[in-house]
Amino acid sequence: MAVAIDRSKPFAFHPETEPHHPDGHSTLLGFWLYLMSDCLIFAILFATFGVLGGNYAAGPGPRDLFDLNLVALNTAMLLSSSITYGFAMLAMYKGRQAQTLVWLAITGMFGLAFLGIELYEFSHLIHEGATPQRSAFLSAFFTLVGTHGLHVTFGLIWLCVLMVQVVQKGLIPANRRRLMCLSLFWHFLDVVWIGVFSFVYLLGVLR
Repeated sequence: MAVAIDRSKPFAFHPETEPHHPDGHSTLLGFWLYLMSDCLIFAILFATFGVLGGNYAAGPGPRDLFDLNLVALNTAMLLSSSITYGFAMLAMYKGRQAQTLVWLAITGMFGLAFLGIELYEFSHLIHEGATPQRSAFLSAFFTLVGTHGLHVTFGLIWLCVLMVQVVQKGLIPANRRRLMCLSLFWHFLDVVWIGVFSFVYLLGVLR
């Protein structure tokens, strides 16, 4: 039976004639736009550190402050979390809910270990008198590394929320999209940290 469409209202929405878009089709596009804005933020912070990173104000420099063994351990924690998240995504594509949750939980533990080591490093630096107010180098360092750590914190909160949603509703399409977005975010943080490790820690010690 034909559906009667009221054409008397030219600006009315007619679902029978409007093009249909798949549910959630714009989610990934919107999230990519968000990641691009985050790229700009970190690019500014890296540029700021590049300008101010050599201004020690007669205070301690990277060689005096950084423990590369500790930073390497922290890097291993974050990179391992990226691998385990990849396993979670593989389990998700196979429809294995329990395995997905297990790998997400392991990812969260690696992320918590990363944050714990970073907080220990910050507390040690502050205890040694290397506070953000001490020099332009330390201000830029705490801002860049702290911003990354804040992103990891938000990522862990997001991870916990998604695990609850998967437990309650399973691997429905909406949860799969959310897990995919978090995957992009998590791997993005890994890439940024590799830049921090190379540009801030390694080059700082080699100067």
